[in-house]
Amino acid sequence: MHKNLGTNKVFCGDARAFLPRMAAESVSCSIWSPPYFVGKEYESYLRCFEDWCDLLETVVRFHFPIIKPGGFLVINIADILCFKDREMPRIQAENITHRRSQVTKQDVVKTVRKNPGLNRRQIASMLGCSEQTVDRRLNGNNIRGGKYATQTRVKLVAGEIEKWATAAGFYCYDRRVWIKDPAWQNSEWHTTSYRAVDEFEHLFFFWKPGSTTVDRSRLTPREWAEWGSRAVWYIPSVRANDDHEAKFPLELPRRIIRMLTAPDDLVLDCFAGSGTTGVAAAAEKRQFIGIELHEKYATAANNALQVAIRSRRTAFLDQYGYPEPATLPFAAND
Repeated sequence: MHKNLGTNKVFCGDARAFLPRMAAESVSCSIWSPPYFVGKEYESYLRCFEDWCDLLETVVRFHFPIIKPGGFLVINIADILCFKDREMPRIQAENITHRRSQVTKQDVVKTVRKNPGLNRRQIASMLGCSEQTVDRRLNGNNIRGGKYATQTRVKLVAGEIEKWATAAGFYCYDRRVWIKDPAWQNSEWHTTSYRAVDEFEHLFFFWKPGSTTVDRSRLTPREWAEWGSRAVWYIPSVRANDDHEAKFPLELPRRIIRMLTAPDDLVLDCFAGSGTTGVAAAAEKRQFIGIELHEKYATAANNALQVAIRSRRTAFLDQYGYPEPATLPFAAND
């Protein structure tokens, strides 16, 4: 079925090398969350933003031949919240509610004009503040990240992802928002600027032209009402990223798999990470292929997948009293 690949496995290597080896029109749904270009250890091989763009553009393009007509590519991703931009003017934030000194810029300017011969230390002494306060008020050096750091801004990713998917032949079918636990909710960070805490990510659904089966029986009426037909999904974050720096909860891929695929369909995750999508696919009786660049994560993902498969087989035997048929997707096809 797959050139040099088997199913129900996680392969170690670059997705750009493995995707061309997969059989044409074999994948019902590909679900993945790529590196976000935010400085994580596992994305250190991406030297610059252009490398990141090239990775995602190529991976999306390689998906079009292997997705079944009517099938989906679903990408979970967040905006780049601290995108370095050397062309951006410095944000000079005068946070008056958190000042240790009540000396204002106007106070410093007025004192300097009245005493043009004084140095910064003497000005500070006259105003009863530190030399650093004088420097900050005059030069706007109260800047997040330090006065010598490159200024950062928010980089929206939706337009980039849509551009690459459209060029590959996909159409943006839907978009949803995953509401997670706010980052830094117990810290002081979110009280020192107008910036919002990080508490949501995007889910972009791209469709390959073809006949798409809509089967509402895959979900219960309550599931359709609570999340199947809702654009906002409230799913708690993973409580411990102990085996990977950035894990998404099992419920996230599970919902997508149940909505968009049928039992025995093939699900793909080309940025497998710790293997969450594979575990969800196994639990929902789907076949799975995972690809992961880093060996330690590929090993962990494979182990998690095999545990999920064995667990499902045991549950089947306990329920029905006989072994799971070999035709079900939990038997690896080597």
